[in-house]
Amino acid sequence: MCGAELHVLPEGVQRVSRALQDAGHPHAPVMLGGAARTAHEAADGLGVQLGQIAKSVIFKRKADGVAVLVVTSGDRRVDEKKVAALVGKIGRADADFVKAYTGFTIGGVSPVAHLNPPVTLLDQDLWRFEEIWAAAGHPHGVFRLHPQDLPGLTGASAADVAQGSSHDTALSSPAQAPLPKEAS
Repeated sequence: MCGAELHVLPEGVQRVSRALQDAGHPHAPVMLGGAARTAHEAADGLGVQLGQIAKSVIFKRKADGVAVLVVTSGDRRVDEKKVAALVGKIGRADADFVKAYTGFTIGGVSPVAHLNPPVTLLDQDLWRFEEIWAAAGHPHGVFRLHPQDLPGLTGASAADVAQGSSHDTALSSPAQAPLPKEAS
């Protein structure tokens, strides 16, 4: 995307676009004609499987109020107990917290370009797919990537964070679990 095209995009999409460009990511954000606030809307709008949508779910860590970002496959639900075992006790994040901490509104939270670096966990079930799509900072914005791109873009690694995960090799206790990287 050239500079002129960037200025017509919403601010959150501009931030995501710059972060992707800076990382050398080959796919720029695209704006869908309809909203992609939910994984179902995004999958329908893109004509892909629900699981190919990398949905970003924000929690608030109780110990220090830091945002915890869980990027999970669209056909999975986050298992809050698994997440808490990895990062400490968490609670729900309301829309005001999500906007203030990430700079994105719910329905457009990207896995990259947050205003404040979250603790990030990546759902290992995303690796079932060759290609996935993630929110690009706006309810109509998405970008294409491969699951193996996520660790480089987010500084995080794959973990067992979903209910009914297709993997059962993940670590199950905090003593065994590596601490997730906090983006810098």
